[in-house]
Amino acid sequence: QVQLVESGGRLVQAGGSLRLSCAASGRSFSTYAMGWFRQAPGKEHEFVSAINWSGGGTSYADSVKGRFTVSRDNAKNTLYLQMNSLKPEDTAVYYCAARTTGISGSVYVRGTDYDAWGQGTQVTVSS
Repeated sequence: QVQLVESGGRLVQAGGSLRLSCAASGRSFSTYAMGWFRQAPGKEHEFVSAINWSGGGTSYADSVKGRFTVSRDNAKNTLYLQMNSLKPEDTAVYYCAARTTGISGSVYVRGTDYDAWGQGTQVTVSS
């Protein structure tokens, strides 16, 4: 079972930037579709961004489109989320997720499409 560890979350002022990282264990990272999700206090878990195994396909929630960029470095077994122009409503725990079954060029936007999750990293954006 792959293990995922997020890092990079912290307190930042509105308008600032952060880069989240998700380090994956094992040798098969390059075959996984990956995703970022978030959960704010009192709100449901929501999709943020996703990327296919090669990095050639990506998807974003409308709320982050144009501000966030997902990328991956398969040589380093690491997924990234560059977050710019942060807003207070971006405050949440951010989770990375891996879809470890099959190899597909698709990106996946539903939480149920993923079978491995990290513990999350807290992002707090102050106004």
